[in-house]
Amino acid sequence: MSGGSSLLEVRIAAPADDASRIARLLVEERLAACAQVLPAMTSTFRWDGEVTTAEEHLVLAKTHASRFDAILDRVGEVHPYETPEIIAVPIVEASAAYAAWLVAQVGVGERP
Repeated sequence: MSGGSSLLEVRIAAPADDASRIARLLVEERLAACAQVLPAMTSTFRWDGEVTTAEEHLVLAKTHASRFDAILDRVGEVHPYETPEIIAVPIVEASAAYAAWLVAQVGVGERP
């Protein structure tokens, strides 16, 4: 195992119709190395003073910390919600091979 303090899993809740599109977009634009879409969760939250529920899917995008701001911007452009849930958790440990693959896929250290 190799420490992965600069690696992140970005979690994005989105309506079913948007989740797969967001996952693909992040990988195509090299903002994430990979993204899984977990189906069928029910979110409960307060919005505009009301408690509401929504059926959503969860996107789990693996990336480098240097890509987080770009993910925030890009998802903000395409997500249907005014305030989408976009949070990141550190990948504390990862195999050295996976960490190297992830970094290579998002082009960390490459010039644009």
